[in-house]
Amino acid sequence: MESLKTTTITQLEAPAATARPTAPPASAAVGLATILLVDSVDINRQLIKGILKFGPYRILEARQPNEAFQLLEQADVDLIIADLVMPEISNDMQGGLEFCRRVKANRRTRLVPILILTSVQGNNNVIASLESGADEFLIKPLQPAVFRTRIRTMLRSKRTLDSLEEAETIIFAMAETVEQRDKETGHHCQRLAALSVALGTALGLPEDDLLALYRGGYLHDIGKIAIPDSILFKRGVLNEEEWLVMRSHTLKGEAICRRMRSLAPVLPIIRNHHEKWDGSGYPDGLAGEQIPLLARILQLADIYDALTSRRSYKSAFSADEAVAMLQKEAAMNWRDPELVSVFVEMVRQPNFVAHSAALFAPDPAHSDLSSREAAELQTMRESLARMSREVLK
Repeated sequence: MESLKTTTITQLEAPAATARPTAPPASAAVGLATILLVDSVDINRQLIKGILKFGPYRILEARQPNEAFQLLEQADVDLIIADLVMPEISNDMQGGLEFCRRVKANRRTRLVPILILTSVQGNNNVIASLESGADEFLIKPLQPAVFRTRIRTMLRSKRTLDSLEEAETIIFAMAETVEQRDKETGHHCQRLAALSVALGTALGLPEDDLLALYRGGYLHDIGKIAIPDSILFKRGVLNEEEWLVMRSHTLKGEAICRRMRSLAPVLPIIRNHHEKWDGSGYPDGLAGEQIPLLARILQLADIYDALTSRRSYKSAFSADEAVAMLQKEAAMNWRDPELVSVFVEMVRQPNFVAHSAALFAPDPAHSDLSSREAAELQTMRESLARMSREVLK
């Protein structure tokens, strides 16, 4: 089989020297949108390159799906153009549908837009392609003006998603800055994310809620970035004026994250993780089930981690001592008693610490978890890493 070819708009096409596809260095195409063509027919790829010849694009080519997946591992691709027919995957003339599903199932590539091309007429193909994850569908022969317009539109949408990702990364980096201001809290956010997700999993919450808890572990105290050090690190009891400033971190944190629509599920955690079951908490004085469930979950994880961590003003309590204190606060009507019961049962499990720590292990596959559990934990880590690589250094 002839090896994969790659080209940029400034290079002539030339056969690769090895059988393994290799993407051109990104440094050679700064400012260019990267488009991956996946089609086993050489003339089809030549035609597309001709239509896009004068556009600001860096073109990668793959004759077979396995070559495309290798390139997707090596390069940051902005758009995939693929033919509906991929006999290497399926001989039913619709292998491109399975290709779409695999791309969209991968956390790293699921936001890459896909344009499916085919010469086969019929609405059924359009519907099937869109259901499999394709973002656009065009019938051959291609009309160059229409094709170029679709490409520009899809790339514009991808740039918008990239901008949101960059903004989220900045916010998470800000949250990391808050934690680094206090040298005693060492990796508190990571532990809190692990504890919260573990409790959410025990409760059978859906993945979207687990991801919100995971993000909330990092963002719950982001508002403290606006609290003066003289108050945040004061030794001793805060006076009434200082306490008002300290309590404002929940509202300030919500305001920081409010403009990011993708962080909407995290806002109740940020705002209400200091509420109490009897209504005596802040900032809204919510009581009972008025307090958002995710905020109640993170609150318990926050308290437990604070109790079991060493501080300059106290030693670390044992797990049993921390559990006893949580149960006491539940009896005082400060915490959700049913949630405390579930949390207590969870932390008493023999492998609880290993399961929580595995969220941040370099390779969960090498932990003592089952393959299914390891895959789920790895997926959770990748969800946050996509948005905040700086946080998880």
